[in-house]
Amino acid sequence: MKTIAIVALAALAALGPWSAAPSAPQYLYLWTASADSTQPDFLAVLDVSEDSSAVRLVTTLPVPGRRNGPHHTDYDLAADRQLFASGFPSGRTFIFDLTTPAAPRLAGQFGDMEVYSHPHSFVRLPNGNVLATFQHAHAAQKSGGLVEIDDRGKVIRSASSADPALPSALLMPYGLVVVPELDRVVSTNSSMHLDDIFSGSTYQVWRLSDLKLLKTTYLDVGANHYGQISPQEPRLGPDGSVFVQTLGCGIERITQVQTPAPQSQLVHTFPGNWCGVPTIVGHYLVQSVPAIHGLIVLDIANAAKPTEVSRLTLSDVYRPHWTAWDAKAQRLIVTSSNSPADRLYLLKLDPATGALSIDDAFRDQDGRTGFSFAERAWPHGWKGAGIPHGAVASR
Repeated sequence: MKTIAIVALAALAALGPWSAAPSAPQYLYLWTASADSTQPDFLAVLDVSEDSSAVRLVTTLPVPGRRNGPHHTDYDLAADRQLFASGFPSGRTFIFDLTTPAAPRLAGQFGDMEVYSHPHSFVRLPNGNVLATFQHAHAAQKSGGLVEIDDRGKVIRSASSADPALPSALLMPYGLVVVPELDRVVSTNSSMHLDDIFSGSTYQVWRLSDLKLLKTTYLDVGANHYGQISPQEPRLGPDGSVFVQTLGCGIERITQVQTPAPQSQLVHTFPGNWCGVPTIVGHYLVQSVPAIHGLIVLDIANAAKPTEVSRLTLSDVYRPHWTAWDAKAQRLIVTSSNSPADRLYLLKLDPATGALSIDDAFRDQDGRTGFSFAERAWPHGWKGAGIPHGAVASR
C-alpha cells in the first residue's frame, strides 16, 4: 500500500502543482437555416469549452426537406436531452436526441396534432412532457391551442385557445410559461404572419392540471399606446410574477394569475420595436433590442419598477433576436436570425452590477470574436452561409 501511495504522489507531482482534471466539454446547439433556402436546415454543434483556443464546429445534422424555416427550440435543454425544434413555416417540428452530446440524432418529427397546426414554442412540464403552443386550429385560423406531447411526439392532451367571451380577438398562441406551484400556465397571443402581426394584445391563464382555459384578457396599454402590441415571450420572474416581452418593445408584468382577475401592467418600454427573446438571470432581465443593435439589462428586484442598469451594442448593424442562458458556463448566448454577417456571441453578465461584456475568449477560427455563419464548409458536406435561430447549451 505504501508503494502504491508513493507512485500515486509521484504521478500527481509530474502533473504540476496546479493541475486539475480536464472539465467535460461544453456544447452549443444551433438550429440553423441555409441562408438561400436551397439546402437542408440543420442542427450545428459547437464545442465552446472555455479552455479551447478557438470555438470548434463539431458536427452538423441536416433534417429532411427544404425551407422548414428554423425557428424556436426549447429555451433550456431538458434533463432527458431531447430537444424540440420548430420549422414554423413548414409546420414541422423536429426532435433531436442529444444523449450523446457531440453526436445528435434525429429522434422524430411531427406536424399537425389533432385539430392544431404550426407548433411554435415549447416548455417542459414537471412530469417531463412538453407543452407546446400551436398557432392555428384547422377550423379557425385566428385561434389555436396548447398541446401536451411526450418525447416520442405523441399527443397526451390538448386545449383550444378560442374564447367565446372574445370572439373577434386574435387568439393565436405564441409563447407560454408554466407556474406549477400555482397550478397555472400563462400564454401569449401574437401572430407569426405579417398581415396581422400587430393585431394581438391578449394573454390567457390556464389551469395546468387539466388545461382548462380560465381567463382571456387584454394587456395594459401604456402611455405610448404600442408597448402592449404583439405579446410574445413570457418569463417567470424571481418574485413569482410573469414578465412578458412584446414586439412593441414593452415589458408587461402579470400578477394574480391564481385569482379570477389576473392583472397586467406595462412596467417598461425599450427603444424602437421588434424586440426579441428575453432571458431572466437572477434578478436581471436581459432584452435583445434591435434599435440599439445590442442588449439592455433591467434590474427587476423591484418587480413593479424595473430599472435599466446596463446596455451593450454589438456593432453598428447587428440585430439581436434570440438570447439564452448557459447555466453551466455562466454565459449569455446571443444570435441575430437576420444575416449570416451577424455572428453568434457569448456574453458575460456581472452578477453584482448587471453589466454585460463580450466574452473575448470565444473566437472563431478566423481569430475574430464570436462564431461566423458566413460562407463556410459545414460538416454535412455543404458549403454556404447559415442563419441560426434557436440556440441552447448542453447540460
